[in-house]
Amino acid sequence: MGALPPYPPRATWQPLVDLAVAEDLGTGDVTSAAIFGSGDSLSGWIEARQPLIVCGLPVAEAVFEAVDASVAFEAEVVEGASVAAGQILARLRGPARGILAGERTALNFLGRLCGVASWTHRFVEAVAGTGVAIVDTRKTVPGFRSLDKLAVATGGGTNHRVGLFDAILIKDNHVAAAGGVGLAVKAARAGAAPHLQIQVEVESEDQAEAALEAGADLLLLDNRTPDQLRELSKLFRDRIPLEATGSVTLENVREYAETGVHRISIGALTHSAPNADVALEVAPGELARS
Repeated sequence: MGALPPYPPRATWQPLVDLAVAEDLGTGDVTSAAIFGSGDSLSGWIEARQPLIVCGLPVAEAVFEAVDASVAFEAEVVEGASVAAGQILARLRGPARGILAGERTALNFLGRLCGVASWTHRFVEAVAGTGVAIVDTRKTVPGFRSLDKLAVATGGGTNHRVGLFDAILIKDNHVAAAGGVGLAVKAARAGAAPHLQIQVEVESEDQAEAALEAGADLLLLDNRTPDQLRELSKLFRDRIPLEATGSVTLENVREYAETGVHRISIGALTHSAPNADVALEVAPGELARS
């Protein structure tokens, strides 16, 4: 796998950690409080129960830090590593109450992020050798945008725009309201900051020509069949970057990649990624009573 993406600023995901901890912990973990004393300690580890791409260990560590800052968290693998089932991802030691109270929330984050990274990696592997980039969308879990996109990039995918603020994407509703592709692109070119890339969704050769004439930077080809994509690629591939999207699955992504487009955006990378199976195990017989 290539270079890892930079971790998003902690300020973009720490509120999620705080919310998740508060949601689960409430007024306290009554089970652990009933069984263990405040000074009881133990050790344990987080392991992969399936092959996966590692993503989210710093977030899991932040969960335990929020629950009990005296819990020691030591990563055993690096972010982006491809690991087999049974691989230990991190070791923990410290207060029994703190470790057990943070367990589920930490695993929820890890399962989500390793799941997205691993799912993305499968798409990337499926198009290997074609030169086509696998791109995400804004179909992320609300509030998880920075982490979901981190996981996509960790899995080898490419991030599309972060939100509505950092690139222009003219979709079918913009085109309809503006009165046509050319009018929409010209208006965007005249009214937007010059550094913003302009991408426009087109449905035909005529619309593609209109978008090019108006100054579009990239074309989005939504819900086109592979045959339609091949025809459009013959005409426009060498003139402007082409992005295919819609109806793409793991089973057919290579067929789409071989049509001549430059990249394929897939909402399922984030809205339908299977959760990765990760678990926390406690070392038996090692509970230290205070």
